[in-house]
Amino acid sequence: MAPKSRKPATKKTNKTKEEIMSEPRHNMIAHLDPEGNFVDFEAQWLWESRINKAVTFSTPVYKTLIKAFWETAQILEVDGKEVIRGQVHKLDVDVTPEILNNVLELQDVVDAPFYVPIKCTRGCLLRMKCTADIFAGQINKATLPMRYKFLLHVLIQCLGKNRAGYDMTGFDLIGMMVALVLNKPFSISQFFFANMKDILRRTGSRTNCKKFWMYPRFMQMIMNAQHPDLPKADTDILNIETMLDNSFNLFKGHSAKNYKESDPPRKMFGALLNRNYVAPSNDKWRHDDSQSNDEEPELDKRTKEKLKQKRDSSDSSDSDNDEEGGDGDGGDARTTAASAPGASSAGGDEQADSDYVPSDTETERVQKKKTVVLRKKKAKRNIGIGS
Repeated sequence: MAPKSRKPATKKTNKTKEEIMSEPRHNMIAHLDPEGNFVDFEAQWLWESRINKAVTFSTPVYKTLIKAFWETAQILEVDGKEVIRGQVHKLDVDVTPEILNNVLELQDVVDAPFYVPIKCTRGCLLRMKCTADIFAGQINKATLPMRYKFLLHVLIQCLGKNRAGYDMTGFDLIGMMVALVLNKPFSISQFFFANMKDILRRTGSRTNCKKFWMYPRFMQMIMNAQHPDLPKADTDILNIETMLDNSFNLFKGHSAKNYKESDPPRKMFGALLNRNYVAPSNDKWRHDDSQSNDEEPELDKRTKEKLKQKRDSSDSSDSDNDEEGGDGDGGDARTTAASAPGASSAGGDEQADSDYVPSDTETERVQKKKTVVLRKKKAKRNIGIGS
């Protein structure tokens, strides 16, 4: 019997304002099995972590209030500090890292960074036995072992900055995961605040540049704290989904059956194993006296391979530009941009070369190459070629 043909997916074109600006699976509520029946995936430690309230607190969210805030929100400077301020029923609603920290009970350390150095993040991913390309711009949660996969799953759906897409995530959110695992100082409130500023500054037409009602659950919690008597109606509730048992069933069912554990089983580490774990110093991801394998040689090897690929690609690009009468500096310019701290390459490889310092020999080679290219260009101009 021939299988039934599936109807092609249809895209809804007549979306309401609410559907365009919100997504029920953004800023979701985590269901962490309070009865303790799901110990296989270490849900218990999330109950004890400092993000417990941020991922589990449930409150009715009212679309009229959320809409009013985001349509009037501006980034202001008040008493020398940045504030996001919107108006709801002619009342000011302020958002600052301090307010987020207090309302969500994040226990942030004052002036802690809201990023983790890229080398530490990549090293920790290796320690977790991540199978993805750690030099790519994003990581698929499926490339992590199940327990770490579940943690990233919760972070993406409950704390992530995207309105859609629940498998891939960038290194900013992965940095938060690493900070939580290693008990590193990390300002989650600054992370949320930076994401909110970014959404207010968006002007592009691409899907990932469009504005939407970010963090509606957090915003409702802030409004409830600042203006508890705001008018609310049961008919005005905005749908925010909860990660109910179906998430756990997926992990217990299909994922568990298809996951191949190492022999002996891979042990958890950091705060997942010991709540009082002390973070390694100097942006490392493991203590020097750790009994686990040292991932640094492997990371250094992969970094050098990645750099070699970039240099080879740059050399090839320079050669093509020279033959075609190009400016000859395209490859070197891209290499320099990728090497600068905080810079991004065209492939999204943020800070891939930030820990790399070229040797004197290599610096001389690059400079000689530039000199040769410039001489060729000058010679072409002198004889009327490539003008």
